[in-house]
Amino acid sequence: MGAMVKRFLLACALLAASIGPFGGGHAVSYAQQEEPSSPRARAPLTILQVNDVYSTVPVDGPASAGGVARVATLKQNLTAAGRTPLLVLAGDFLSPSVASSVFKGEQMVAALNAAGLDLATLGNHEFDFGVDVLLQRMREAKWQWVISNVIDTNTGKPIGGAAPYIVRTFGALKVGFIGLVLTTDEISRDKLTHVKLIDPLEAAATYLHMLKREEANVIVAVTHLAFADDRALVERFPEIDLVVGGHEHYPITATEGRAFISKAGSDAKFVARIDIDRRPSGTVERFYELVPITSALPDEPKTAEVVASYESRLGTELDTVVGRSTVPLDADTVRLRAAETNLGDLVADAIRDDAKADIAIVNAGSVRGDRVYPAGPLTRRTLVEIHPFGGVICKVAVPATVIMQALNNGVSKMPATAGQFPQVSGLTMHVDRNQPPDDRVRDVRLNGSPLDSNKTYTVAITDYMLKGGDGYGMFPGQRVLIGPEAGDLIVTALEKYVVAKKEVAPKVEGRIVIDP
Repeated sequence: MGAMVKRFLLACALLAASIGPFGGGHAVSYAQQEEPSSPRARAPLTILQVNDVYSTVPVDGPASAGGVARVATLKQNLTAAGRTPLLVLAGDFLSPSVASSVFKGEQMVAALNAAGLDLATLGNHEFDFGVDVLLQRMREAKWQWVISNVIDTNTGKPIGGAAPYIVRTFGALKVGFIGLVLTTDEISRDKLTHVKLIDPLEAAATYLHMLKREEANVIVAVTHLAFADDRALVERFPEIDLVVGGHEHYPITATEGRAFISKAGSDAKFVARIDIDRRPSGTVERFYELVPITSALPDEPKTAEVVASYESRLGTELDTVVGRSTVPLDADTVRLRAAETNLGDLVADAIRDDAKADIAIVNAGSVRGDRVYPAGPLTRRTLVEIHPFGGVICKVAVPATVIMQALNNGVSKMPATAGQFPQVSGLTMHVDRNQPPDDRVRDVRLNGSPLDSNKTYTVAITDYMLKGGDGYGMFPGQRVLIGPEAGDLIVTALEKYVVAKKEVAPKVEGRIVIDP
């Protein structure tokens, strides 16, 4: 990591630390906070927050940010300094990743066990492999689960034997915790066998009452909710002192009444350190610091050993055959970026199938390999070669006009090749290259019927396109049904599609007809 980036990250931490006071907390500088005489030094509890952690290893290489073994070192350092750190994970870690497509989250549980995770709640991605796998992972976990709004209908109790709330004592603090996960369609209902999701606010009302009855004098909600829902939570329940939240993949700090809301980004690139104390008057103080997790923190050896063992196994598992293609798959870059190819059709079909969308539009630049894969076995490694970026499937609801804008953007560079060229599923179209770049698409049909200008359609796209990449500026601001925080990895969708089919034989079938 370059010096400029390090300075930027430190500036972010200083800015976040200075936005207080947080309901009686103090805004003090990074240097002052580390002084033994500082108010933070007297706090009996230090929460170390991570959320949305999909990788056990540093992101983009060992010199980059993140890494569960580095987080373990941070916790150990604080313990050695006489603090009482509580490592808390606010959901989303069993999936998605290439490793999780192989190990179904087992590698995450093993690494977090080794790192000393203390407390966690569920996120939407914990349901990706179904309830039975989730229950197995919960049994493997050595930490305390707190889950207030997910009920196993077989037992009538929180899933996996989790606690609906807990109370722990830290010095003069009696801290009550609840755990809440979102209940929107970002959790596929077909994954919820014998599981009932309770509205988070209803569950909070039930268990906050119990925390009051047990005389908790600090209340922490560990949540995996959208930020707007976290705000609604603390507006309705002003007795909440702290929200340790997840779901968004970027750091957030905010105050709402007396509550402080924290989200630490994703992949443990940062850990939010929140020291908690309580004045004799009853005011709860929270001292906040966003700690960059970089190579400045060495790997904790035992955690690193667990991580390395799964990384080694992953190399072997990637050679696992997941299906077969009875035809060669055309990943030639020039053809992919200027015309329909059978591999482009396969990828678009898999993405559309995963999102359960009316159509899929996929920027051809997201399909790689630049070769023709011979007919025969398809391994996980081949699928990763086809899409090596870790892209995520998103789903939007848009009018026909937006679909036309997207398709015209896709073919606007023709006859030149371009990464924005659209590989499609669920529709057919004609392209007249002789027309202006923004008006080349003709005769768009879905299932043989013309595109209806009065109708709204669901469209599966990549997260890169949702952000406006490759000229797809018509998608930002549209109604998002599945966002980057909830979608499956493209490579995971490819594997699921191939496994379900067992044998694939895609062919160029005239989805995109380029008129002379």
